[in-house]
Amino acid sequence: MVALVIIALIAGALGALSWAVDKHRQTFGALLPAGAAVTAALLVWIITMAVGLDNDPATAWIPWILSIVVGGAAAWATAGFVGRTRHQQHVARTNAILQIH
Repeated sequence: MVALVIIALIAGALGALSWAVDKHRQTFGALLPAGAAVTAALLVWIITMAVGLDNDPATAWIPWILSIVVGGAAAWATAGFVGRTRHQQHVARTNAILQIH
């Protein structure tokens, strides 16, 4: 259970970091990449535990590392995709408003 909490905290921190670094962070909330990171990391952790990778000492590190890596990747992908998409939509709406007058 401690492993699950530590993985969730690290994934949440990676999500917050990806939000803080994103140049379009004003277009989405801080919890979006953190939530995506925690969700992805915990799902990977549950799957790797169900497969039984924690039984052997040689593979016991895989659920830890794989969960953190997937969580971080999910956070960066969410922040990048949502930030760019919403920024483009905002620019298009602004241009449409400016063309009216």
